Amino acid sequence: SMVNAGAMSGSGNLMDFLDEPFPDVGTYEDFHTIDWLREKSRDTDRHRKITSKSKESIWEFIKSLLDAWSGWVVMLLIGLLAGTLAGVIDLAVDWMTDLKEGVCLSAFWYSHEQCCWTSNETTFEDRDKCPLWKKWSELLVNQSEGASAYILNYLMYILWALLFAFLAVSLVRVFAPYACGSGIPEIKTILSGFIIRGYLGKWTLLIKTVTLVLVVSSGLSLGKEGPLVHVACCCGNFFSSLFSKYSKNEGKRREVLSAAAAAGVSVAFGAPIGGVLFSLEEVSYYFPLKTLWRSFFAALVAAFTLRSINPFGNSRLVLFYVEYHTPWYMAELFPFILLGVFGGLWGTLFIRCNIAWCRRRKTTKLGKYPVLEVIVVTAVTAIIAYPNPYTRQSTSELISELFNDCGALESSQLCDYVNDPNMTRPVDDIPDRPAGVGVYTAMWQLALALVFKIVITIFTFGMKIPSGLFIPSMAVGAMAGRMVGIGVEQLAYHHHDWIIFRNWCRPGADCVTPGLYAMVGAAACLGGVTRMTVSLVVIMFELTGGLEYIVPLMAAAVTSKWVADAFGKEGIYEAHIHLNGYPFLDVKDEFTHRTLATDVMRPRRGEPPLSVLTQDSMTVEDVETLIKETDYNGFPVVVSRDSERLIGFAQRRELILAIKNARQRQEGIVSNSIMYFTEEPPELPANSPHPLKLRRILNLSPFTVTDHTPMETVVDIFRKLGLRQCLVTRSGRLLGIITKKDVLRHMAQMANQDPESIMFN
Repeated sequence: SMVNAGAMSGSGNLMDFLDEPFPDVGTYEDFHTIDWLREKSRDTDRHRKITSKSKESIWEFIKSLLDAWSGWVVMLLIGLLAGTLAGVIDLAVDWMTDLKEGVCLSAFWYSHEQCCWTSNETTFEDRDKCPLWKKWSELLVNQSEGASAYILNYLMYILWALLFAFLAVSLVRVFAPYACGSGIPEIKTILSGFIIRGYLGKWTLLIKTVTLVLVVSSGLSLGKEGPLVHVACCCGNFFSSLFSKYSKNEGKRREVLSAAAAAGVSVAFGAPIGGVLFSLEEVSYYFPLKTLWRSFFAALVAAFTLRSINPFGNSRLVLFYVEYHTPWYMAELFPFILLGVFGGLWGTLFIRCNIAWCRRRKTTKLGKYPVLEVIVVTAVTAIIAYPNPYTRQSTSELISELFNDCGALESSQLCDYVNDPNMTRPVDDIPDRPAGVGVYTAMWQLALALVFKIVITIFTFGMKIPSGLFIPSMAVGAMAGRMVGIGVEQLAYHHHDWIIFRNWCRPGADCVTPGLYAMVGAAACLGGVTRMTVSLVVIMFELTGGLEYIVPLMAAAVTSKWVADAFGKEGIYEAHIHLNGYPFLDVKDEFTHRTLATDVMRPRRGEPPLSVLTQDSMTVEDVETLIKETDYNGFPVVVSRDSERLIGFAQRRELILAIKNARQRQEGIVSNSIMYFTEEPPELPANSPHPLKLRRILNLSPFTVTDHTPMETVVDIFRKLGLRQCLVTRSGRLLGIITKKDVLRHMAQMANQDPESIMFN
C-alpha cells in the first residue's frame, strides 16, 4: 500500500520552501575553476528579483537604485585607495633610495631633493650639494672626498641594500607567501575563472605594499609596475567583498578585478587610458562593455588621486616626463626599426633564460633557500652597481635621465658636448655639437650598465619578493636606444654632406634627439618581453607626453613583436603561467589538430565506467559513499543504470551541503532514505523512510556535445563560455565527460609537452 501521497509531497516541498539557497551553495573550493555560465544566470536571476520587487514599495525602489550604483561606488573606492597607495609608495621609495647614500640633518624624513629645496644656501649650479644633506662618510668620519670616504659610502650602500632586501623577503616569507613575484600571471589566471584563495587577501595587500617599497629602494633590478596591478586588484577584491552583489558572485567579482587592474597600471605609469587598454589586451579574459566604462572611471579616479598627492613634486604623474621640440625624419625609421629588432631579441633571450632559471629553482635545492638567494642577488647587485653612476641611481631616475633632451641647463655627463664659443642661438634649440669627454665616458659606462642589467634581471625576476618587469626592460631599451641615438647624432654631425643627412640636417641645426631613441628603445624592449602592442604605445606616449612620436613607437613595437614571435609565441606572463601549471586557456593559442571529443573524454577504454547518480533509485548512503570514494567536482544524473539517458548534472559541493542540511532540518531523513531528482516522488513500499527531494540543486541544462564534435569546437566552447565541464552524449545516452583540465592536458599532449605539468584542478 502507498504512503499517503499528501504527506509525501509535503516533505518533498520542505526543500522547495527554503527558497533562500542554503549557506555556501554556489561557492567554490580553492584551486577550482568557476562556472561562468552558472554565475551569469545566477546574476540574471538576482537582477530579475530586484526589478520585480522594486515596483512594490518606495523603499525597495531605493534599494534597487543603490544596487545599480554599487558598481560605480566600488570603482570610486578602488581608485581612491590605489592612487593613495601608489603615492605613498612613490614617496617612501624616494626617501629610502636616498637613505642608502646619506641623510638630511634638518629632518631625516626628507629625501635628498626635498632637503636641498628647504635649504637657503643652495645655488643653481651646485643644486645637488647643500650643507644640510650629509653623505654617510661626512657623518661618520667627517670626510667627503678620498679613498676612505668612498669605501665607507660603498659599504653603507651595500649594508642598507641588504637590510632592505632581507626585511622584504622575511616579511613575504612569514606573513604573505603570495606577495612574491609580479602577480600579473596569477591575476590573468584568476580573471580567467580560477580560484586562488588568499591571493588577493588583506595580508597580501599590506605586505606587498610594504615590501614593494623595500625591494625597490634596495636597488635590485626590478620595478613596481606589475606589483602595483596586484595591489590594485587586492583593493578591488577587498571592496567587492563589502557588497553582496560582488561577494556572492565570482563572475561579477572578476569584472571588478579587471577594472582594478586598469587602475593599477594607471597609477603605475600615470597612464589612465593605457591602463584600460592594458587590462583589455593583456590581463582580462571576459571584458564586457560595461567593464570598459567602469575601468575607465576607476583609472581616472586613481590617476586623479595620485595627481593630488603629487609624489614627484613636478605636477606630473610620472618621473620621466619629457618634452622634445624637434620633429623626426623618415630616414630615422631605420634605426628605430633596428631598435625594434633589438627589443625582440632581448625579449626572447630574457624569457628563455628566466624560465630556465625559474624551472631550475623549482626542481633543485635552490628553491629551499629563498632568503639566501635574495641576499646573494642583492649583494651582487649592490657591489657591481655602486661604482657605475648609471646603475647606482634608481632605475626610474636612470630612465628619466636617458629620456631627457640635453638643454642648456643639464648637468648630466650625457650632455657634456663641446660647445661652440661664438654660438648666439636661442637657448632651447641647441644645434648638434661634437661629443666631449663626458659623452665618451658616459657611453662606455652605459655599455657596461646595459650588460649588467641584462644579466642581473634574468636572476632577479621570479625571486620570493615583489618584482615588476616593466622598469628593468625599459631601462635596457633606453640604454641601448640612447647609445644608438648619440651614434646617429655624431654621424649626422660629422657627415652632414652624406646623401641621407643632406635633406634634413644642415650644419648648425638640431636634427637628432638622442632622448627619442631611448624612448623608442624602451618601448621596443618592453614589447619584446610582454608582447603588448596597442596598450604599450599608448602607455609610452602618455608616459612621456610625446604625441608626435606615435609612428616611431608603433614601428618599434610591431617590429619587436614580430621578431620575438618568430622565436616563440608566448610572452613572459604566459610563460610563467605555463611554468606554474595554472589552468589557463589562452585565447591567443590556436588549436589546429583533428581530434574528436571521444579522444579526450573520460572514461577512456579500459577505465572504470563514469560515476553517475540515478534519478530515483539511490539512497542517501549510496550517494555519501560515492562522494567519499571519488574526488570529482560533480556527477551526471541519468534515468537509470541501464538506459543511461542524461537528465542533468549535480555539483559535488551542493550535494554534500544539501544532504547535511536535510539531516539537520528535515524529519525522517536517514541513511536509507531514497534520493530523487524528479518532480514527483517515486512509488515506495509502505514502511520505507521519507525520501529526499533534490531537484533544486540539479542543473537541468548541462552543456553537452556529441562524441563526434571536433576538438577545436570543444576548445572554443570552453574558451568562450568559460565552462568547467562538458558532457559527451550519443543520441541522448551519456558516454563520458570532458573537464577543463582534460582539455588543457590534451592541448599540452598535442604540443608535445608533459600533460602532467597542469597540476592544479
